[in-house]
Amino acid sequence: MPTISSFFGILIRMYYDDHNPPHFHAYYGEHEAIIAIQTLELMEGRLPKRALAMVIEWAVEYREELMEDWDLARQHYPLKKIEPLE
Repeated sequence: MPTISSFFGILIRMYYDDHNPPHFHAYYGEHEAIIAIQTLELMEGRLPKRALAMVIEWAVEYREELMEDWDLARQHYPLKKIEPLE
């Protein structure tokens, strides 16, 4: 599972051949969350409030790039790195 971005101890990853709807995985310490790209809703898991807020802020800014990576993953192409939250 490629890491496509990391910031403030948060890792953002995507799986190849993952199920719909389009989503990404966010890891922070022992926490993991799955977040839908289009709605930015928490589909599964949990992150601390502050970490989740940063992930959502980042995803709003890079939603188009996330969808591009989702499409690449579905076709088994290498994923592009996405800029971190600053």
